[in-house]
Amino acid sequence: MIGFLSYNAQWVLLSTLLLGMASGLIGTLSYWKRQSLMSDTLSHAALPGVIFGFLVAGSKNMPLMLIGAAISALLGAWLISWITSSTRVKEDAAMGIILSVFFGLGIMLLTYVNRMPGGGQSGLDNFIFGQAASMVSNDVKWLCVLAAVVICIVGLLYKEWKLFLFDSAFAQGLGLSIRWMNAIYTAVLVLVIVIGIQAVGVILMAALLIIPAVSARYWTQSFRLVLILSAAIGGLSGMLGTFVSTLGSGWPTGPFIVIAASSIFIVSLTFGTSKGLLVVYIQRQHQRKQVIIAAQQRRVERGQ
Repeated sequence: MIGFLSYNAQWVLLSTLLLGMASGLIGTLSYWKRQSLMSDTLSHAALPGVIFGFLVAGSKNMPLMLIGAAISALLGAWLISWITSSTRVKEDAAMGIILSVFFGLGIMLLTYVNRMPGGGQSGLDNFIFGQAASMVSNDVKWLCVLAAVVICIVGLLYKEWKLFLFDSAFAQGLGLSIRWMNAIYTAVLVLVIVIGIQAVGVILMAALLIIPAVSARYWTQSFRLVLILSAAIGGLSGMLGTFVSTLGSGWPTGPFIVIAASSIFIVSLTFGTSKGLLVVYIQRQHQRKQVIIAAQQRRVERGQ
């Protein structure tokens, strides 16, 4: 499949594979933490940071723009925490507020930049829906390294994640700092979003974090297996979406990755061995037959 692709395209394919795997792993943590909306919020919150980085540099300086995205996303996370703890606003409402405000600010800044001399050629529009083909070799290598770091962090702290997500009180009793685990979780979530927004885009990055984890959940109830399956689904979605986007000129990568992930989700929803619709239907039919057989046996016993 990849033999006819250019050397750079093959590196891009590898980077979106690792990005998809990292997103699947972090998305699983968000799913079990019941904070899937957080990934959507921080993805959108990263946009104004990207534009500020561009304005500070005066040109497309990727390291500075990604640092700006990280700062903006972390600020969004801190504001959500502050609003939730200091007011009567619930967490989901706080997330909705931050998402709307930060994304609106990002679009306003993007409009301003595009009206600047040469702003239309800045390539900042690619951060909306993602364009992996626009990534240069340095971008690809950094993405691969950072995605690998995220995968290692999740793997090395596997036992701590289980305690943190399923029994935080017991974890505290063992001496595990919940504050530090929350900080690490937020940091790796922001890191995945920051390294993925150029390839997938700020709007659709949330889908790569949410869909693989939800899809994996339809196949198993084991946390370990959900992590593995989610990483596999995310990696496969990243590769397939990137490969299809390379077949056309200027095709955005993000939508194709999301379509690939959504297709896998539909298969999981229908045929998943844990909670798939087909399995649930068969189980209900079996239960209905058992009820009918039991009712018939009672009638026979009464007749005797």
